Amino acid sequence: MTATTVGFVGLGAMGQGMAGSLLRAGHAVRVWNRSPGPVAALAARGAEPAGSLAEVFAADTVVSMLADDAAVERLLLDPGLLAGATATLHVNMATVSVALAERAEALHAEHGVGYLAAPVLGRPPVAAAGRLNVLAAGAPELLARAEPLFAAMGERTWHFGDRPRQANAAKISANFLLACAIESMAEACTLAEGHGVRPGDLIGMLTATLFPGPVHTGYGAMIAERRYEPAGFRLPLGLKDVGLALEAGAAQHVPLPFGGILRDAFLDALAHGDGDKDWSAVAEVARRRAGLSD
Repeated sequence: MTATTVGFVGLGAMGQGMAGSLLRAGHAVRVWNRSPGPVAALAARGAEPAGSLAEVFAADTVVSMLADDAAVERLLLDPGLLAGATATLHVNMATVSVALAERAEALHAEHGVGYLAAPVLGRPPVAAAGRLNVLAAGAPELLARAEPLFAAMGERTWHFGDRPRQANAAKISANFLLACAIESMAEACTLAEGHGVRPGDLIGMLTATLFPGPVHTGYGAMIAERRYEPAGFRLPLGLKDVGLALEAGAAQHVPLPFGGILRDAFLDALAHGDGDKDWSAVAEVARRRAGLSD
């Protein structure tokens, strides 16, 4: 085991692309996942399969990209795992709660393992291309050590402070704003459609004038065309992130009035069977409210 080995945990749609970017940049990568398929796919590209999480934490640095707080807590916040680790740095790149970031930082410190939070902006194709935006926070010396990994996976790293939770707060805030943008576009398209205006025409005008950029262009087209599959970011994950925003707001007495509206809209979408669709499928809730849904 060399000092340059990177252990990678969590090979979902995002993690596969991120681990692949590390391989492409020349890093030695040891991979672990709960299901074997992605491990085999990356092994064919030169990754080393790990038989256990202990083997991953025998690498010099560990990068993880798990789905949520529960997965991180269950798999990685194990005192026994951390006590036996020879890894001296864990970079958690998942979107998790501020509270979990604080617990993780403290537990890692108890066992002499550095901890960084570095959630990302970008969908799976962006991850596969190594063009993510990395939102990072933690001790400056650890950030400097992780920078070559960030450079392999992303096109820019944004620093938000010396406490890992600050990166998670920034990512939660960004995802909350995305959810608000999706809901506002859905309501605007429904209003226009109610008066006989084609949603595609409205979105075309808006993205060419008031709201250029990938969020309104990409999600606007999906909403106007009612094109929610394949899912780039599944609707239950959107509900999770809205919940993280509400939780983080409550912790600092920051009211988020739109948050409650968004939470109920996502719950409505899930109740109507849209759980496997992209989170932009929450637009169907606005259409149902207006009596426009099929």
